[in-house]
Amino acid sequence: MTTIDTNPVQTSKGWNIGLWVAQALLAVMFLMAGATKLMSGSAELVAMGMAWAENAPFLLTKFIGLAEVAGALGLILPSATRIMPHLTKLAAAGLAVIMVLAAGLHITRGEFEVVPMNVILFALAAFVIWGRTNKAPIAPRA
Repeated sequence: MTTIDTNPVQTSKGWNIGLWVAQALLAVMFLMAGATKLMSGSAELVAMGMAWAENAPFLLTKFIGLAEVAGALGLILPSATRIMPHLTKLAAAGLAVIMVLAAGLHITRGEFEVVPMNVILFALAAFVIWGRTNKAPIAPRA
């Protein structure tokens, strides 16, 4: 009698731990950044070094903050609860898009010193997407 392997992706403990670390780092970074944008006014954000907030519409700043907080929660909750864990990859994709747009904004404003952080966060988000798709996917609850 032959058995059929229903999970062709071999998951290692190391990949899973590495991906959880990446997810946690991203979640902390985006939760802090998003909460700051949600709870602070434009003048406060500018004083904290976010010069772009001076000319940005108030609601756009709040929307970005909300998207960052939602993305941070989306990186952790679906995987941790195993309820629709594929949403973790979508949250990471959304945060990657935010980083591409942020890098573009900073480049057009000549704020090149900020772009490396955008690239690092983008790379971590891309790593989560790739890893949770190929190396250590999380199965939904049965």
